Amino acid sequence: MGKSKQRSIRRGKNDQFSNLTREQAIKIVVSLLESGDKEAYGLITLFGLSAEELLEEGASYETVAGMKCILK
Repeated sequence: MGKSKQRSIRRGKNDQFSNLTREQAIKIVVSLLESGDKEAYGLITLFGLSAEELLEEGASYETVAGMKCILK
């Protein structure tokens, strides 16, 4: 796949969220973590989410403990 096509695909993935609230981001991150998607890391760092917020929303402790280096 060419560089231009890769950029277009990435751009389409990143344009999914036009206006995203913090509460919506937490729900999306928890669902992405359950599915094992690495895009959750970008949202965690973008919003500066804490481990407590993710645990309150229903993320498993093991998943959150494994990401302690990027969580506040």
